[in-house]
Amino acid sequence: MRAKLLILASSIGMLGWGAVLPYQYAYAADTRGWGALVAAAASSLFSVGALVAAPVAGRLSDRLNPVVVAVLAQLLGAVGVGSLVIADSAAAFLGGMFVFGLGLTAAVPAKQVLVLRWVDSTDRRRTFAYKFTGEALGMAAGAYVAGHLVDLRAPQGLDVGFLTAAAGFAISSLIIGLAGRGAIRHPDIDVSGGPEVGSRSPIESMWAIFATPALRWTAVITVALALGFYAQFESGLPAYALTTLDVDTATVGTAAAVNAIVIVVLQVIVVRLTARRSAPTLLMAVGGIWVLSWLVLSSAQFAPGVASALFVTTYGIFAVGETMYSPVLSPLTASLAPRGMVGQTLGTFAALQTTFSALGPLVAGVLLGAGLTTGFLGLHIAISALAVYAAWRLRVALRRSDLEPAVAQETRSPSDDAVLAA
Repeated sequence: MRAKLLILASSIGMLGWGAVLPYQYAYAADTRGWGALVAAAASSLFSVGALVAAPVAGRLSDRLNPVVVAVLAQLLGAVGVGSLVIADSAAAFLGGMFVFGLGLTAAVPAKQVLVLRWVDSTDRRRTFAYKFTGEALGMAAGAYVAGHLVDLRAPQGLDVGFLTAAAGFAISSLIIGLAGRGAIRHPDIDVSGGPEVGSRSPIESMWAIFATPALRWTAVITVALALGFYAQFESGLPAYALTTLDVDTATVGTAAAVNAIVIVVLQVIVVRLTARRSAPTLLMAVGGIWVLSWLVLSSAQFAPGVASALFVTTYGIFAVGETMYSPVLSPLTASLAPRGMVGQTLGTFAALQTTFSALGPLVAGVLLGAGLTTGFLGLHIAISALAVYAAWRLRVALRRSDLEPAVAQETRSPSDDAVLAA
């Protein structure tokens, strides 16, 4: 029951992402008249807040009750995004976006640690899968509601998005607080820091995390897969579609909807079908799917008549990879974390993903703005291929250290095994 409540809370907590982020640039630049520089700075500050928050929240989740960390982080996010309703200056808006990023991202490693504490190791992959699906639905619901209610012609036109995000954080915090009452932890993975962990400096902790070859390769996979898709989901891919493929703006929305629908429909099926596959093997498959997606997207410019269909298909193909990516990567990272540093390791990897995802709009803007479409596509094919190579090296590293059986067990679901046996 606690896991189900956590999934519900995570879904509601992501309403703000969909309700605010797709519209904030146009709101700041045009509606409020603060200009493109302020709008871009707001996005950057949101990412900076996320970058700062993730490792700090992870460290706190190792040393303190992660329920408290998650609740306080989301309440902080609620204050930040709620303050945007009364932000009448560019400086106030930038400050609110920074705090919004802090709160939203700080809750991520804390909630991941809660999955590890509340769910048996044999059921974690499925739980992370449901959690990811719920968050995708929350983002989609937030974007859908805001899309029908936001009025970017009025200074108060995005208030409904800000209030939706604040309410989502508050309700999510309440659910997590209720779920955490009287909770017990599963002892099969060490998710609590001891005195020796708390005495380490942040630099020493980082050395401890990346001293393990398997974690270093996992970091490469995290960065490559983030750059290969998530960094371009909201910027580069739509920009390529609108400027190079000359598709209608409605096609971009359709593609995003198809992406979410495929995830919802296939997530549980894919988890069951891949239950006996090792995490590195599945991550190699994700990288391969990323490569295929970019190749399909590349072909669209040579077939203008079906460019829109190919663009939408690309988002659907990406979604298949996403159904393997999220359920596998978090439990894999947790299983490889140094003793007592699970939260900080998850937070560090979340910071890596956020940092490199924030580079996506810059890369897309430079390459597409300069007319280097081939370079834009080729770069992302190469990055996706790097993810495949890194996953293969991870598999080799795990086999050399005899960790692969333990990692496989860490992410397998007994119900999945039963389905396969039947």
